[in-house]
Amino acid sequence: MREVDRNIVHLDLDSFFVSVEVLQNSELKDKPLLIGGSGNRGVVSSCSYEARKYGIHSAMPMKMAKRLCPHAIVLGGDFERYSYYSKMVTEVVAESVPMYEKSSIDEFYVDLTGMDRFFGAYQLATELRQRIIRETGLPISFGFSSNKTVSKVATNESKPNGQLQVLRGMEKGFLSPLTVNKIPQVGAKTYHLLRNMGVERVLTLQQMPVELLENVLGKSGHSIWMKAQGIDHSPVIPYSEKKSISAERTFTTDTTDMALLNSTLIAMTEKLAYKLRTKEKLTACVTVKVRYSDFDTQTTQKSIPYTANDDELIAIVKELFLKLYQRRVLLRLVGVRFSHLVNGGYQINLFSDTSEQINLYQAIDRMKKRFGDSSLTRAIALGVKQYDVPSFKG
Repeated sequence: MREVDRNIVHLDLDSFFVSVEVLQNSELKDKPLLIGGSGNRGVVSSCSYEARKYGIHSAMPMKMAKRLCPHAIVLGGDFERYSYYSKMVTEVVAESVPMYEKSSIDEFYVDLTGMDRFFGAYQLATELRQRIIRETGLPISFGFSSNKTVSKVATNESKPNGQLQVLRGMEKGFLSPLTVNKIPQVGAKTYHLLRNMGVERVLTLQQMPVELLENVLGKSGHSIWMKAQGIDHSPVIPYSEKKSISAERTFTTDTTDMALLNSTLIAMTEKLAYKLRTKEKLTACVTVKVRYSDFDTQTTQKSIPYTANDDELIAIVKELFLKLYQRRVLLRLVGVRFSHLVNGGYQINLFSDTSEQINLYQAIDRMKKRFGDSSLTRAIALGVKQYDVPSFKG
């Protein structure tokens, strides 16, 4: 049976955090702008195209960035505002297309397969981009092709604020002259390894035996080779704000012990936040649930800026619990749920004022990955009965 010809669009807001800041203050337009930790030990979360000309990039130490461009403007960033605009763009996309995947706070995949018979898929993508620009004021680029990989690469080639179509059958030729680090999944380590092998262009990857890449790169070798050929069968996964991760604890004996309740909530939140980071996810909605001894069940939730930060999430969970637990009678169960999930775990802590906190989270996560997610916890959560955190739910 012949495979259906797909029409896949990848949309990416250009230098998203910077664009939002420029939207708020037009005097920042065309200026070298750095967003992130303002101290000398801070980290660059995002930078303008003008700043990139000086060799500055995301995750670079702020001290180094300011040395490369002393006259750059540094802003601490406002993740609440960025989350607001991300949700605004999401609403426009949701209203305009039959199916989309929100792959991060500033990226979307849209499946327009079959839409040619009604509108013209490329024209529909063009109109969607124009509507986003018109209604939000934010620049956005898109790539259009038969699959997610080629569309994402096409988007990057069309930036800033452009669009690019790769016609069906031209995928391999489009990719061949590009450097290998343009292929999604080729990170810094893989790029360095390939360069040491003398592989600089995608064309060379295309000509290599797939077995050679598998021997050198392991399981990822086959996937990277396929992407270099312009082949990617991965589907657009419909986005749902209901997608969530949660944990609950039913007490052996109903309780009003605030110390126990507090430590239990903190332990659950720590585990869930760690799970988010290992899956490179961020949450934008926190829900707390309580069940009283008479089985009366109450929940409350709060929309928040995207995060996977323990400290921020624990504070919100405690706030919601205190707001919810008004009856002050025996509790049978407490639960925590994170929803409205998107990719973007790499952004965790990039707005922190110091790199020490970033390094601390990374060290903690390495310890938990090696010795188990209960191996390291806050002192207040010690002694809390352990439980498994469920997988992500659709």
